[in-house]
Amino acid sequence: MNAPAAPPDTDPVLDLRFMQLALALGRRGLGRTWPNPAVGAVVVKDGVILGRGWTQPGGRPHAETEALKRAGKAARGATLYATLEPCSHQGKTPPCVDAIIRAGIARVVSALDDPNPEVAGQGYAKLRERGIAVETGLCADEAAQAHAGHLRRMREGRPQVLLKLAVSIDGKAGLAGRKPTAITGQEARARVHLMRAETDAILVGVGTVLSDDPHLTCRLPGMQERSPVRVILDAKLRAPLSTSVVSTAREVPTWAFGATGASPVAEDILKSKGVEVFRAEAKDGSLDLAQVLKTLAERGITRLMVEGGPKVAAAFVAADLVDDVALFRSQNAIGPDGIDVLEGLPLTALTQSSKLKAVASEAIGADILETFERV
Repeated sequence: MNAPAAPPDTDPVLDLRFMQLALALGRRGLGRTWPNPAVGAVVVKDGVILGRGWTQPGGRPHAETEALKRAGKAARGATLYATLEPCSHQGKTPPCVDAIIRAGIARVVSALDDPNPEVAGQGYAKLRERGIAVETGLCADEAAQAHAGHLRRMREGRPQVLLKLAVSIDGKAGLAGRKPTAITGQEARARVHLMRAETDAILVGVGTVLSDDPHLTCRLPGMQERSPVRVILDAKLRAPLSTSVVSTAREVPTWAFGATGASPVAEDILKSKGVEVFRAEAKDGSLDLAQVLKTLAERGITRLMVEGGPKVAAAFVAADLVDDVALFRSQNAIGPDGIDVLEGLPLTALTQSSKLKAVASEAIGADILETFERV
């Protein structure tokens, strides 16, 4: 195997530009690459982009091999920018570092170390052993955000959890008697559908299924295929077969979590409709959320959006399992008989939590989107 060409001269301004491009490319795969991270990669020589790549649906091929394939033989002596440490282990595809070495890449710029124990610095080491210059840490904070789900799954054995809430100006989430009502406007609802397209799975409680009969899909034009896995917390496995999520389970993956003691007959009925059923411990009718998240991570889910009602939302807050919050505030009022957005908890349990910090606020049509992230 030929030795790599001499590393090219570096330009910090160009390095930053090309890494930002790699990050933008990687975001194209959000919600589609699990269990693998959505990586972006760019091959550049003499300031000219030779190849671009991002992790493909299902997690393969990887971003680096896609970019190298597009660059072809011109990649020799070039720089490869990647948003995550290139993999060094044999999985369902050969290691990316082998492809980088074969291509004659002279320099690799990586934004973030991969905590996956099968990688964890070994990718860098193998490249350096072959004389390839390796630089790390450029745009590390941005890459950590882009790969938050992968990092959380590797380090804590659970997905990154985004809690999405819609609240009226008087702090309510629905009408009295848990009757559904539109809280936000069309623009905010379109943003939620985009968020669904960028997540691996969306979770609600069976109460939401019973009261709202939601589809829980991405219904933006041309993006139906980007609908996430639908997860239902259903301790008694009582979701009716006629509901949208159950009746379309063969079209959009649908998973239900029941208590360990729930009826096996009910499980078989749901399975007959295409629902995949999991079990978790339950106390006072509430499933063990930590166990649910562990199971989801084991199945490869890295990014989970919780859209459940007030009870489920409050349970995630109380269990300290919320990493990000998307709070849509409407200017419309529901009235004093409406139900609170967090059952048994004030909204300040989120907005003034010491575990979360406010990071942005923006107008979405007539509504306001406030975002928070774990400190």
